[in-house]
Amino acid sequence: MRIGVLLFLVGLYVLNVTSSLKICAFNVQSFGESKANNKKVMGILLKILSRCGVCLIQEVRDAKGDAIQTLVKDLNNRFDKSNSYSYVESERLGRKTYKEQYVYVYRNNELKIKEHYQNPKFDGEGTSGGDVFSRGPFIVRFHSPTTLVKDFVLIGQHTSPKTAMKEMDELYTVFKGIYKQWKTDNVMIIGDLNAGCSYVTIKGWRAVRLRSDPRFHWLIGDEQDTTVREKTHCAYDRIIVHGREIISSIVPGSAQPFNFKLNFHLTEEEALQVSDHFPVEVDLKPNHRYLLRHDL
Repeated sequence: MRIGVLLFLVGLYVLNVTSSLKICAFNVQSFGESKANNKKVMGILLKILSRCGVCLIQEVRDAKGDAIQTLVKDLNNRFDKSNSYSYVESERLGRKTYKEQYVYVYRNNELKIKEHYQNPKFDGEGTSGGDVFSRGPFIVRFHSPTTLVKDFVLIGQHTSPKTAMKEMDELYTVFKGIYKQWKTDNVMIIGDLNAGCSYVTIKGWRAVRLRSDPRFHWLIGDEQDTTVREKTHCAYDRIIVHGREIISSIVPGSAQPFNFKLNFHLTEEEALQVSDHFPVEVDLKPNHRYLLRHDL
């Protein structure tokens, strides 16, 4: 009897340590063919992505889509054979000739996509907020049987620096639309919001509804640094959560920038070949009952 209880407790401890779901957002800075052909850069990207149950990649510039296909193929076939990865991508977005995509790379053995959509372009459609976003948010609803919160929505956003505060405020309207459409308030806003340094002002913050509404919790604080360069210290990249269930599922202290320069012993020059941003990440608590049934 005692041995059985001991084994149960050990198994519970192991699951608690290793089976949380890590959600990441990474502005990879103009990710395309050049970086995909750089073995050292790709090796670092693979190490970063393999830490994440799901990662929102921003600034995907490759119009052909080959760079992302190569990245996910290498994750599956060469780098992390213990998990199976898939991806879902947005349209190519941008007001003029400059275009980017959002791409969520996720473990399909841990997560299932229930629904996803690209925030409407609003070009002459009369929908509120049409002229605010340079790149409308890409929104995905996930089902996650291995975590305490079973269903949650990720809103991926990369703001334009010049209109960052207006775009952040308009995400409040996007949230209300999600709640009306899907009847869930377990929502996480992630991405490079340009929410720091010269792109924000004290006066401007007062007008951002995501900041003034206490139901939204900003997990990456203003004092944190999500930039690679030593000469900058800005909290551009953020994780914002709303919803009692998902907030209670956050692993305390897990929301941080991931300093891959320090962790992988890179020089600043080497790190900047990957990106000028650090990823931001947060962990969701595991569902022990599910994991014990399936893993022990």
